[in-house]
Amino acid sequence: MAFTTSNSGADADSNNHLDETSLTIPNVKLQSLTHLTDYLPELKSYPNPLDKSPFFHPISEFYITSTDVILRHILHDLSGEFSSPGPHLAYHRAGPRKAIYFDPGQVRAAIVTCGGLCPGMNTVIRELVVGLWEQYGVREIYGIRAGYRGFYSYEPVPLNPKIVHGWHKKGGTVLETSRGGFDLHQIVNSIQDHGFNQLYIIGGDGTMLGMVSLFNEIKQRKLNIAVAGIPKTVDNDVGIIDRSFGFQTAVEMAQQAINAAHTEAESAVNGIGLVKLMGRSTGHIVLHATLSSRDVDCCLIPENDFYLEGKGGLFEFIESRLENNGHAVLVVAEGAGQNVIPKTGDQSHVQEKDESGNPVFLDVGGWLKSELKNWWNRDHPKELITIKYIDPTYMIRAVPANATDNLYCTLLAHSAVHGAMAGYTGFVCGPINGNYGYIPVEEVAQAKNRVDIKNHKWAWVRSVTNQPDFLRCSDESGI
Repeated sequence: MAFTTSNSGADADSNNHLDETSLTIPNVKLQSLTHLTDYLPELKSYPNPLDKSPFFHPISEFYITSTDVILRHILHDLSGEFSSPGPHLAYHRAGPRKAIYFDPGQVRAAIVTCGGLCPGMNTVIRELVVGLWEQYGVREIYGIRAGYRGFYSYEPVPLNPKIVHGWHKKGGTVLETSRGGFDLHQIVNSIQDHGFNQLYIIGGDGTMLGMVSLFNEIKQRKLNIAVAGIPKTVDNDVGIIDRSFGFQTAVEMAQQAINAAHTEAESAVNGIGLVKLMGRSTGHIVLHATLSSRDVDCCLIPENDFYLEGKGGLFEFIESRLENNGHAVLVVAEGAGQNVIPKTGDQSHVQEKDESGNPVFLDVGGWLKSELKNWWNRDHPKELITIKYIDPTYMIRAVPANATDNLYCTLLAHSAVHGAMAGYTGFVCGPINGNYGYIPVEEVAQAKNRVDIKNHKWAWVRSVTNQPDFLRCSDESGI
């Protein structure tokens, strides 16, 4: 199958933006990446200023070409000789191109952070500024305050390397953030009024959906504006990419909460440590924290339903743990158990949503603590029980990124800068099988990364905890 992209209209000699329809690799499909020249064919290209940088010594392999790709799936059954059904998806590699499509002296870049907090947001902002300023010589860089609404509600904040120097050591986002406030036409009009021609958007799934609309509107107006996204979600629920920034920091911080819960549980008669961690639609933080801790007795995630009473239920399992060990530690994702928590009033008919359109979940941690206490008092009225409930959600998401995430944020930011300067637009950058690539934002906005409870990793969790699978009939133990 041929590489099929919409790239056309650029100088083929630049080795930067080739017409790839002539390139053929059997059963491989290169995902189309929009370039500004697709709708602005007369756009001028420029030599990459990295050629003259004293810090770089470009060789033939230094610049990424449009034929450098990353395969989305790298595991294959050799007996099939790469012939499984359907084309194998490939993405453009991220990195500097030999030709760029912006005069650095004419660039006015805007950076915006949206949605909830996540470790590493300030690092991404800092490295976007440093990458634009130091590598490409851009001198007009602005921060947009308070998320999408900041485009039309506040004046842009000028940024430079001195201003952002120590931001990577701070949690949260110095630019401030908010949910909602997405008014497409007001935002695009403001972008035009301020003369921005590069836009860097840092946010989660709701933010990426907004970016799709922004990108399409900018393209429809045929504006010379590159739109680049950096996916942000501490839950690690962004699809296609290997992981989202801040996730490793979150798992590391979750260990402290689990250690505290374990200490509390061990120090009490029939002690139960209950920890609620982030994970609205996926349980990656809970899963990885469980595997790295080894002090967790039961791991509850949104992808795996559970029940309380009866054979194979949670109560039976906790009772056996208390009987054998004298204590137990439960870790639950915030989105778990929503189907078993009783709903009252309007909750039974309408799902409440926040300003970003995300569902507002019932408090599974508080509910589970109450149910555990009621069950024990009912079935063991003469025995003591101590339940310590820890919810470190806001502490975890507000801390600075650790060393691994800081490095990751730097590579993400520089990848975004290289892509935008090369004239690509409507893309999100991220690692795919360990290599940084550019992904069409429409794909990222729709893709989800859920825990596969049928794979080896979930089996490993169950072998470590020996918890029930909660999938068997009520007359079986499920343990």
